Amino acid sequence: MKSVNVYKLDGSVEGSIELPEVFSAPYRPDLIHKAFVHIQSELYQPQGRDPLAGMRVSAESRGTGLGIARLARVKGEGTRRAGQAGGVAGVVKGRLTHPPRAEKVIVKRLNKKEKRLALYSAIAATIDKSIVKARGHRLDDDSIELPIVVDDSIESIGKAKDLLNLLNALKLSSDLERAKNSIKKRSGKARMRGRKQYIAKSVLIIVREDKGVGKAAGSIPGVEVARVDRLSVMHLAPGSHPGRLCVWSKGAIEYLRNIRLPASMRILRVSA
Repeated sequence: MKSVNVYKLDGSVEGSIELPEVFSAPYRPDLIHKAFVHIQSELYQPQGRDPLAGMRVSAESRGTGLGIARLARVKGEGTRRAGQAGGVAGVVKGRLTHPPRAEKVIVKRLNKKEKRLALYSAIAATIDKSIVKARGHRLDDDSIELPIVVDDSIESIGKAKDLLNLLNALKLSSDLERAKNSIKKRSGKARMRGRKQYIAKSVLIIVREDKGVGKAAGSIPGVEVARVDRLSVMHLAPGSHPGRLCVWSKGAIEYLRNIRLPASMRILRVSA
């Protein structure tokens, strides 16, 4: 694998580091999309209807020979409800024909190996500049080398101002400006349900341990922080679109050395 520069907090080059094997995984957008749908399905909330809805009524058919339809009709007399059809589908105050059921299985299943390979592919996609640009990210300088690796002091940044200065020193200000200009306020149902605004995804900072940088990134639009041991396709491919612009800490890169690609992925990589 190739070596990339390691930057200090002021943007100067501190040294270099060799990338782990996982960054050479083949690009599989089909697996990434499949894994994204699987993870997202676990966030769905089951919904259903009361099994007895529309059935709590003393209705019985009157049979034939009366010149009326043979629907079940509410018993009694002298009330508005008496004589009306009830307890069946397609009538006023009747039950639904095929109501949604709470016991329906809505979680998608995915093989463990497929989920693992999708994560490896999403990690490898972050160093392909064409994929990153196709996702919509902007780079100030085409000579920027991906992935962007910073020394472990980035994990201890506690102020948004210091983190913003670092991202600007890494020549990522254009993408930060894109995310800031994308903010759209919402109204109506979306606002009532907590989705008050839309913000585009910008830089993802991946660290070994969060020692304060997560709090610092909270006030910068579009910037997120994730721990490398909890990394997911949801972080690397929001909306199932791979190529997230990432800034890695040196410790996070070293953590990825424990990953060994399966033989099948090595064959695909060599043949490609």
